Amino acid sequence: QVQLVESGGGLVQPGGSLRLSCVVSGSIFRIYGMGWYRRAPGKQRELVARISSSGSTNYADSVKGRFTISRDNAKNTVYLQMNSLKPEDTAVYYCNRLSAILAWGQGTQVTVSS
Repeated sequence: QVQLVESGGGLVQPGGSLRLSCVVSGSIFRIYGMGWYRRAPGKQRELVARISSSGSTNYADSVKGRFTISRDNAKNTVYLQMNSLKPEDTAVYYCNRLSAILAWGQGTQVTVSS
């Protein structure tokens, strides 16, 4: 059974940093591009960062220069380093493949507030 388990969220002040992790179990990890998505209150889920199977990355304009996505194929894990956080980054963050989307995990809540 394939499972996505996100962790690392929390409450942080504006300008702070967090590092999210997502472990993918029960699936071949290395051949898939992966993404970090987020759903803010009252909004649709959006893709904010993506990484290909070869390690190429791409970011939404709203997070470019502040977020960094990476992956460790040996650990079946994808990371999202988030710096210079803003209140508008407040959302539940999820990881998933870029294609052949899996059942969504529970996500991890990120709240940016003073």
